[in-house]
Amino acid sequence: MKHILLVGSLICISFVGSSCLVLAQDRHPVLNHMALSVYNLEKSTIFYRDVLQLDTIPEPFRDGKHTWLKIGPHSQLHLIEGAKEITTHDIATHLCFSVPSITAFINRLNDYNIPYINWQGEKQQVTVRVDGIKQLYIQDPDGHWIEVNDDY
Repeated sequence: MKHILLVGSLICISFVGSSCLVLAQDRHPVLNHMALSVYNLEKSTIFYRDVLQLDTIPEPFRDGKHTWLKIGPHSQLHLIEGAKEITTHDIATHLCFSVPSITAFINRLNDYNIPYINWQGEKQQVTVRVDGIKQLYIQDPDGHWIEVNDDY
């Protein structure tokens, strides 16, 4: 009888363990962070903090070469000083942020004298996508492209 209880218990434990593994494998990955290598950390931090209005969050290194910014409920943008030079980037490779008002965002860009373009490359113009979302593109101090849209 003890043998049957022991075997039964082991079978139950194995089912519970394997079903937990199956459940864990059914969960999809979530974005944790993105990292950008930047030439001048101070300039990039000011841009992302003040122009895009991303909140800085504590970073564990405290070495003056990292800035961490909150970009979602469980996601961060890590700026890491270390780029040897500022290089050209393709607009198709970009970060995208949504804002409640493109007009208010354009006003902030104008306050900072930051130029923007639409997808076709026309200066100071906004694209209206086929789904009605308005979008524009700017570059950070290192030339990384950033789409800003009103899909908020």
